[in-house]
Parts: sequence; C-alpha cells; structure tokens
Amino acid sequence: MNQTDETDQIDRELPLGLALRYSYRNAIGEAMITPDVLTEYLRRTMPDAAVTVSDRTGTMNHLKVVVISAAFAGKNLLDRHRLIYQALDGPLKDGRIHALELTANTPEEL
Repeated sequence: MNQTDETDQIDRELPLGLALRYSYRNAIGEAMITPDVLTEYLRRTMPDAAVTVSDRTGTMNHLKVVVISAAFAGKNLLDRHRLIYQALDGPLKDGRIHALELTANTPEEL
C-alpha cells in the first residue's frame, strides 16, 4: 500500500483531526498508531472506555492496552478480548498494530 492509498484509508476510517494526528511515522517509514487513535477506535465500540496504552518495544506496534468499560459486564475474558479485537480490526489488519497485551475490566472490578 502506498502513502496515498494509506492516507485515503485513514480518511475513510477516522475523523479529520484524528487522521492528521496519525500522520507521523517511525524511523524506518512504517505507519504507527498513536494512543489517541487507538483510543478512538475502542470508543467507537465502547464509548465509556478508559484506555491506557503502553509501548512495549519502542516501535508503537507492540502495545500493552488496558481498557476499563461497563461493556465488559457479564462477559468472560475471551469475549472481552474479542470485543477489543473487533474494535481494533482496521489497525490490526493494516499492520499498525502487530501485537497486543490486553487487560479488560469493568469499573467495578478495579
């Protein structure tokens, strides 16, 4: 995918302000996802989500993500992770996210 195709894809997926924030790249030219953009993806599915993102390797594609949301109530661990993976389907498929370490809790579980 060339830069123009990638930018067009981002514009279709995200509001303009977030697409502009996504525009930076790492040292070897690969697309990276920012914590703000990742949070926006999750809040489309879980509007109340409190999201914490940690970069595990310095490349912004191996991430530790903690999500706190009432949407997880009554769901087992596998279903909670499925909900997160569904919300992040785009960045997972296009390579902006390579690996995730997930923590998914309800507000009551804290």
